[in-house]
Amino acid sequence: MRNRPIGFNEPEPIKKSFRDHLSFFLTAVFLLLFSFFSAFAQEATFSRPLSLEQCLSIALDNNPLVLSAQQQYLASRARVNIAKSISQPSLSFDSELQPKPLSIGQSPEKYLWINQTVEFPGRIYLRGKVASLESMEAEKNLEELKLSVAYDVKEAFFSLLLAEEELKYSQQNLEISRSFEEMVSLKNSAGEVPQVEVLRAKVELAKASSLVKSSENKTRIARARLNTVLGRNSAEPIGIQGELKQPGIDFSLEEAETKALSARPELKRIEYSIHKTRTMEKQAYLNYLPNLDFGLSRHRLEGQKFWDFSLSFSIPLFFWQPKRGEIAEAEIVGRALEKEKLYLQNLVSLEVEEAYQQVLLAQEQIGLIEREILSQSQQVYDMFLYSFQEGQIGGLDLIEARLTWVEARLAYARTLYQHAISMAALERALGIASRGQK
Repeated sequence: MRNRPIGFNEPEPIKKSFRDHLSFFLTAVFLLLFSFFSAFAQEATFSRPLSLEQCLSIALDNNPLVLSAQQQYLASRARVNIAKSISQPSLSFDSELQPKPLSIGQSPEKYLWINQTVEFPGRIYLRGKVASLESMEAEKNLEELKLSVAYDVKEAFFSLLLAEEELKYSQQNLEISRSFEEMVSLKNSAGEVPQVEVLRAKVELAKASSLVKSSENKTRIARARLNTVLGRNSAEPIGIQGELKQPGIDFSLEEAETKALSARPELKRIEYSIHKTRTMEKQAYLNYLPNLDFGLSRHRLEGQKFWDFSLSFSIPLFFWQPKRGEIAEAEIVGRALEKEKLYLQNLVSLEVEEAYQQVLLAQEQIGLIEREILSQSQQVYDMFLYSFQEGQIGGLDLIEARLTWVEARLAYARTLYQHAISMAALERALGIASRGQK
């Protein structure tokens, strides 16, 4: 046995144990830091304010109803390939005159057949065309669903903006009420106002505090609703950025109706349905024409080999059946769809006109509030506050002026919200899902 080189030592158990503990410690620290930074990055992502366009993009990518409709559309595309498929050939073997069961080798006569059905020219094409039109119908159903989801996103987005605006004004009202209550209490201590005004100030402070709590609850619900529409957990943190005030319309009602009639997916879908029905009618007429069945066999009889060929086709003896069945059904369904198309066109025009007029009405109300109410309510409140501080009016008058000031701003925010929702309804009526869509 050879001697070990000088200076070579076996690792001591204590050193090995120390290295294992050190490795475990470094691994744990790394995992802890990784988890911390991952959670931090995730929290930063959740806390980043989302614009309306970002919310629309998230919803159209993650909403479960949209994802389900997309899968149904993909399934319809697969059915096109099924419809265009050619029937498979069949192979058969026949062993006749066997002296015993399954004694194939002793049979004097044997057949090996191959059969192929060839459909009459045009049938496969029409069947594939029907499936393609059904797929186009599914695509338009998907687009229609996206319009509805986009409207829900806009409604939830602007509802959250309104809730946050109401919360802001209710908090300002609470601060004003608290300052007013302190001011009245000081004046009451100095004998300048009666005790009843102190009581009234406390009542207003309690009402303002209750309004803040109500606004906070409304804001939480609005956030949960927006998360749900986006396809996220309702409890996830979410922040948004945007304004309630939206641009007005710069096109006429006639232009809006023309655009809607050419863009609405429901109208395009029913056009595909009418085209599909006409194609199915052509298919029904082809039922008068037969498919062909070809057969080729290798025939062996007592050691001799032969080739056999067969051709068969159906005879449209009961010729009245397609006329009374498939053809009649296609004609009736086609007439019904034409009536439905006319109704949908009238309905779309009505939706456009209603939404268009609602937008105009909201724009007029916004202009009225901006011109005559906002600045005047601020001036009146400032004047009454100065008069109260100088002892010229009582606290009840100041409370009324303050309530008018708050209500004017809340009315303005709600009118902006109505305008934004009316614009969203008009965009849905025009077949527009995204604000950047033309």
